[in-house]
Amino acid sequence: MPYKPGEREYRSILDSFHAVELDDGGEPSYMVEGYATTFDVPYDFGGDGARECISSRALDGADMSDVIFQVNHEGAPLARLRNKSLELIRDAHGLLIRARLNGSQAARDAYEAIKSGLIDRMSWGFTVPDDGWEWDRSTRTATITKILKVYDVSAVSFPANEGTEIHARSYLDGVIEAEKQELLRRDTEARRRAALRLRLL
Repeated sequence: MPYKPGEREYRSILDSFHAVELDDGGEPSYMVEGYATTFDVPYDFGGDGARECISSRALDGADMSDVIFQVNHEGAPLARLRNKSLELIRDAHGLLIRARLNGSQAARDAYEAIKSGLIDRMSWGFTVPDDGWEWDRSTRTATITKILKVYDVSAVSFPANEGTEIHARSYLDGVIEAEKQELLRRDTEARRRAALRLRLL
């Protein structure tokens, strides 16, 4: 699917995501934390040997004014930055989230699923501008250098589903396809020249 500027991208991470035990004066804490993304660490991205990396500066100037916490990027918010039930902390490792899931029964159910290990992955949704990424042809690595807006951070049952994988690859599809076409063109040209040399002999 062709990339359209401003389309929402999703990324999943296999980093640690877990329930946190807190002493809240006898009250249940319902706190979870983990990394929505890591910085400056390339990871495999959608096959074809392509890799991706989120720059530690990609969130500079990004709109993170009303990020929500969900499960599988769906349903009502279970925590929210605006009401301070969600915290986003940028550190050297990545974007750490802390969510207090005590606002609803659905939030508490999500907490129990995370605590028991049924859900142990994180994902996040964001948009990238046209000039927000760079492609290194030699390493086949795309580096996201600028993010416009972060929409949500989610606990996910699976790191990615088929639709998310296609959507997540959208901005790279054109670059990878152009690279393949260029290699094909060079190969065709080399064969044509070799055939011409044989005829001249």
